[in-house]
Amino acid sequence: MKYYALSLVLPLLVLAAVTYAAGRAILAWPTGEAATSRSLEAARTPLWNTLTDFGSSLSDTPYVVALTAVAAVAFRLVLRRWREAAFLVASVWGQSLVFLATTELVGRHRPPVHHLDPAPPTSSFPSGHVSAAVGFYCAVALVLAAHVRNRALQALIWAVGVAAPLAVAFSRLYRGMHFLSDVLWGLLLGVCCLVVAARAILYARPRARDEVKSTATVGHFGGAG
Repeated sequence: MKYYALSLVLPLLVLAAVTYAAGRAILAWPTGEAATSRSLEAARTPLWNTLTDFGSSLSDTPYVVALTAVAAVAFRLVLRRWREAAFLVASVWGQSLVFLATTELVGRHRPPVHHLDPAPPTSSFPSGHVSAAVGFYCAVALVLAAHVRNRALQALIWAVGVAAPLAVAFSRLYRGMHFLSDVLWGLLLGVCCLVVAARAILYARPRARDEVKSTATVGHFGGAG
C-alpha cells in the first residue's frame, strides 16, 4: 500500500493542487479567450455541428465508463493478467478524481456564446471530456501497441488513440462548452494521469505488479456477493 500511496495517490494529489492553482491563475488574469469562442461560434455550419456532436460524444461519461469496463474485462481475459486492466482503470479514474476535486473549486463560467450542448453542473475548467478522452483512448492505445509487433499497426493504433482526444477537444471548443485553456489543460491533465498510472502499474517493478494482481483477485472474489 505504501508503494501505491507514493506512486499513485501522491502524484494525483499534487496534480489536483496544480490544477486548482492553474485554474485560479487563469481567472485572475484576462486571457482574451472569449474572442476565440466567438470566432468559432460565427463560423458554425450544419455539417460541423453534426461532426462535433459526434466528436464530443466520444467522451460522454456513460460511454467512457462503459468502454472502460468492457476494455478492462477484455484485457483481463485476453492477456490473462490484471496489470493492463488495472492500469486502464487507474488512468481513467485518476483523471476523473482530479477533475471532480478541482472543477467546482475553480468555478470558471463557460464561454459567453450559445452552447450547443446542455451545460453540465461542473465548471468550465478543466475540460473533463478532454481529460477522460486522453485517459481512456491513449491508455488503450498504449496497451494495444505494446502487444503488436507490426510498426504500421502500432502507428495506426496511436493515430486513433491521439486523434480521438484531439477530436473531443476541438468539438468541445467549437460547441462553446469550454475556453481554449480548458481543453489544453484537459489534455495535459489526461496525459499526466496516464503517465502516473503507467509508471505505478503498467511499468511497475515485479513486486508491485504482484500486489496489483493479488489485490484485483481478492476484489474479484470478494465482490461476488
